[in-house]
Amino acid sequence: MLLGSYGEQNQTLAAFSQRVESVFKFQNSMTNAVMLLETEPSAAILEAEQKMQLVCEPLNEYASREMDGLSADFALQKRVEQTALSCEKAAQQLQNLFPSAH
Repeated sequence: MLLGSYGEQNQTLAAFSQRVESVFKFQNSMTNAVMLLETEPSAAILEAEQKMQLVCEPLNEYASREMDGLSADFALQKRVEQTALSCEKAAQQLQNLFPSAH
């Protein structure tokens, strides 16, 4: 990535990297929460989870490439930068649908 500010909140590279890692872990925990539901997920939960997966796709692709020891091209890095906040919001919207979130 280029020097300067990152993400929608103009963070430093270190702060943005920590934020992206946090968002990745959060959205993964929400995916796990849906899979571990003891009852069939509601249509609203399934819809919110699908939306989250779509919005978080660049972040998941980036993480997958990192885990495989592959580099991410500039276009993917920019997509992660542009969608990290939306990914976090989508995960929060999903979390809000769980009974324990209220």
